[in-house]
Amino acid sequence: MEEKKVGLKKRFSAKRLALIAVFVALSYVVSLFDFPIFPAVPFLKLDFGNVFILLISFLLGPIEGVVVCVLKESLRMIGGTIVGELANMMITCSFILVPAIVYQFKKGLKWVIPCLAVACAIATGVALLTNRFINFPLYMGAGAAAVFAESFWFILAFNLIKTVAISLLTLLLYKRLSNFLKRWKI
Repeated sequence: MEEKKVGLKKRFSAKRLALIAVFVALSYVVSLFDFPIFPAVPFLKLDFGNVFILLISFLLGPIEGVVVCVLKESLRMIGGTIVGELANMMITCSFILVPAIVYQFKKGLKWVIPCLAVACAIATGVALLTNRFINFPLYMGAGAAAVFAESFWFILAFNLIKTVAISLLTLLLYKRLSNFLKRWKI
């Protein structure tokens, strides 16, 4: 019992909580700079806020990644929509969990890259499901199935592009950030 308390104290130390707060803020602010990549479906907007969620998941662990995701999406709910942000929370969590969990046990690009590829596929599948059964019905009502069918390939391509871009940016930033944080003993 005492070991679990020590583990929680270490997991949520002041330094780590401060780092989590910084990553929530970075993720939130960067997510505000979104833009559509397909004119036919302007509601699908690309942003790079999830780079910071994936980074914190690698740096501190999957629990911290989920915490950052939930807090960022909660902030977005204040000025946005609850439905869209809840769907984005489910998609993002499905994206970060496999690579973050595996990375806790197996480090190195030979493990990270295949896990990110799997994560891209999982998140794209979850995005298709959440759009079909949550977003489209709640936003579009009775015509949701037809609109989803028309948009299917755009949604598929968009989510593949988004997850691959986030994965690549994370890979480019991770080592530098990891070395910086090691110097600070976080």
